[in-house]
Amino acid sequence: MLAAIEHVLEAERDQLALWLPVGFGAGIAGWFALPGPTGWIGLGIAAAGAGLAALVFGGASRLGRAVAIFALAMLLGLVAIWTKADWVTAPRIDRPKVVTLTGIVEAAEPRPATGVVRLLVAPDAALHLPPRVRINVDADDLPTVPSAGSRLKVRARLLPPAPPMVPGGYDFARVAWFDGIGATGKALDPPAIVAAGGGSSLADIRTRLTAHIEASIRGAGEGGIAASFVTGDQGGIPEDDNEALRRAGLAHLLSVSGLHVTAVVGAVMLLTIRLLALSRRLALHAPLPLIAAGAGALAGIGYTLLTGAEVPTVRSCIAALLVLGGIALGREAITLRLVAAGALIVLVFWPEALAGPSFQLSFAAIAALVAFHEHPKVAAFAARRDEGIVLGGGRMLLMLLASGVVIEAALSPIALFHFHKAGLYGAAANIVAIPLTTFVVMPAEAIALALDLVGLGAPIWWLVGKALGLLLWIAHVVADAPGSVAALPSMPRGAFALMAAGGLWIVLWRTRLRRWGGVPLAIGAVWALLTPPPDLLVTGDGRHVAVRDGRGGIAILRDRAGDYVRDVLGEASGVEGEAPALEIMPFARCSADLCAADVTGGDRTIRLLATRSRDFVDIRAMTRACAAADIVVGDRRLPRTCHPRWLKADASFLRSTGGLAIRVGSGEVESVAEQVGRHPWGSFAP
Repeated sequence: MLAAIEHVLEAERDQLALWLPVGFGAGIAGWFALPGPTGWIGLGIAAAGAGLAALVFGGASRLGRAVAIFALAMLLGLVAIWTKADWVTAPRIDRPKVVTLTGIVEAAEPRPATGVVRLLVAPDAALHLPPRVRINVDADDLPTVPSAGSRLKVRARLLPPAPPMVPGGYDFARVAWFDGIGATGKALDPPAIVAAGGGSSLADIRTRLTAHIEASIRGAGEGGIAASFVTGDQGGIPEDDNEALRRAGLAHLLSVSGLHVTAVVGAVMLLTIRLLALSRRLALHAPLPLIAAGAGALAGIGYTLLTGAEVPTVRSCIAALLVLGGIALGREAITLRLVAAGALIVLVFWPEALAGPSFQLSFAAIAALVAFHEHPKVAAFAARRDEGIVLGGGRMLLMLLASGVVIEAALSPIALFHFHKAGLYGAAANIVAIPLTTFVVMPAEAIALALDLVGLGAPIWWLVGKALGLLLWIAHVVADAPGSVAALPSMPRGAFALMAAGGLWIVLWRTRLRRWGGVPLAIGAVWALLTPPPDLLVTGDGRHVAVRDGRGGIAILRDRAGDYVRDVLGEASGVEGEAPALEIMPFARCSADLCAADVTGGDRTIRLLATRSRDFVDIRAMTRACAAADIVVGDRRLPRTCHPRWLKADASFLRSTGGLAIRVGSGEVESVAEQVGRHPWGSFAP
């Protein structure tokens, strides 16, 4: 058996280096997945032990060396994320408070679509607040966006960074921890700008450029998308357009990443080499490709800094620099080794990025695409040949469609895990959207910005607006098509891990060994599909409850719940569409203060009792109602005489558990506190 393994690894020897970032990422993923220091230490000991055992018993073999290096990379990944989490430790507030905040504005992000300006403020030390606070200010209260460095005074209500509302939801507390944000909130009064800043930082330039682009194009959606292509700022895109782009599988166009960086670098290289070639002397004696590659590298770095240096942009910039380096050395540049090198560099400096959808979507797409095009049969089919325009165009169109299908297949599990939904027609939509963006919109925007220097950009901005109008039309048509989106309730982490491992196995090997990746991929997919949705969802504050209605939908306790709450509850339940109020459902009986409902899961039905007002209920009536219920949910502390048959989820209980997902049939109760564990951003009382 060992000899057979050695033979397989010998055939795959060129691919073994690709597993180095996978091992590093596995250590990071283990730290996020395990609940606390005991598990983290155990993982480190296991990795070190496996590496030492591989060296002792198989150090002379390729298998032994490969296992030892993978285990070492895993240990280093664990150390990297644990060290980073401790290094960025900063104070956080532990309860809501109203303060008069004075401090320095670090960044200002106008969000016209929601009518607010988001400010990142460094408070004065005398206030004893966290070093960084993020507040939202109504745009009407702040006619002039303050520049970085401005001194501000405002009365605001601050909250601790929010954990997920329900299990499987977005964990802003984790993101805020690594960004050093210790409080978020909303301004209660119009802020006063005590002293203006210099206005020359990259953030200020980005803000002014965003405002200029949005003002140059008619239509909020078109202007917001045009600005996002140049500055990465998506705050001006209306929510209905955003949702259409997501459902149509076109949301990746908004995040400045490989497509945008490639267009900028390629355009600068082409322009540089064409201009320099006008000189006969330079054309004959200067290394024009090398000079053009250097100009493209500078343009890529500048574009990355201008757009805020987000992880997808940094990854794309690193990849572009590696490609340009390969061109300079005369080597083939677009390979999986390039992707692996870029991933390793990002993970070394930003190990926390692994847990976010941006990193996962970005690298999954590029790795799947490169592996697909490296396949011998695909490469042979796509190779250039002497043929007519019709055959050549058809071949190119077919490759574009196949590439879109491969990317959609690679991204769907990630989208379902993080967003609980995935577009089904993205491959077809991208056939038009990607060329439209790359060859029409972005070059036209560059020309329009250049012509704006002399006041002649208006006609080109009109063209950009029309092209983006076409893009939005495609997005809305695809999004509104029947069955355009697949929705799935919160996916078990184990199922996602199996699908990720299977996908990596298929992508990173070249021989028939890759076929074995289909086993964990299929097991993970079946596990995810067969996981029943929760019958009952309770938010961490106890105010909002979602109950499955027995027909594939949900009903919510409070009809006045906002759009964000409705979206969170719908996504966690795997339900599309509007959720009706619980009080109108035939299985529920509600008064102004309480709702009682029969919740069915599997072959079991339980009685739910939930408070729905701040008014107190007669203690004797409340005690009788609790005794007749299996689960009682309240957004306040319920009396000690309230004894339901199964679970009492009042304010004091939810402070220790966070949001809940309950499956009635199996009796499973999943909490946010269990998912967060003892990670440093957790704030649940013991």
